[in-house]
Amino acid sequence: MTAGLWQNWVLPGIWITVQLLVYSAALAAVTAFAVGMARTHRSRAVRFLAGLYTEIFRGTSALVLMFWLFFVVPPLMGWQLVPMWAAVLALGLSYGAYGAEIVRGALNSVARSQRESGIALSFSPWQRMRLILLPQAVPEMMPPFCNLLVELLKGTALVSLLGVGDVSFAAYLVRLATQESAQIYTISLVIYFVLAMVVTRSMKALERRTKRNIGIEPEPALLGGLFARRSASAAGTEVAGGASK
Repeated sequence: MTAGLWQNWVLPGIWITVQLLVYSAALAAVTAFAVGMARTHRSRAVRFLAGLYTEIFRGTSALVLMFWLFFVVPPLMGWQLVPMWAAVLALGLSYGAYGAEIVRGALNSVARSQRESGIALSFSPWQRMRLILLPQAVPEMMPPFCNLLVELLKGTALVSLLGVGDVSFAAYLVRLATQESAQIYTISLVIYFVLAMVVTRSMKALERRTKRNIGIEPEPALLGGLFARRSASAAGTEVAGGASK
């Protein structure tokens, strides 16, 4: 693949994929927390509406929703969505529905005694949510949120069907220009893998930080954990050897 193809198509495609991920993740996060907290509301009507949203967007295809926003909404509303923003809306709303269930489950996992303590302190429902429930629930959300974010990254490839110039669309154009499939699609796989690793490491760091904020010592990183276990094993061997002497 020539340098011109790399600079003109692949690098801009990586940047567009990153933008899609950031914008869709931001919308999905806002939707997940809003709908997830609504799923734990005292009002049955609020819980019903939040549950209805979750079921609708979990039960529909993100790709079909993307097409619906781009092709169906303009005749109905009288205005045209830019393809990228139609993709962001479709991905953010769809993955936000999955994230809402993560938020609901994490909030419900907080011990009932914690809720009762907030009531005993005369906290309002919002104060209990902000000061007691969310700080304890957020660390539990991080691992499933990490998985969901990686899935969202891979889901951004759908936007190529609307002509948005992401990594997948750039790979398609390069294949048409060079008639070489193996090289460009192998490079695309590597690009998605590297982006996924960046997302995973960032979420792991955020998980450790949120755990420290509530006084929980996070698990060491993989290599750190291996070195720690080896050091502990070596120390145990030395102690055993000294005792035998």
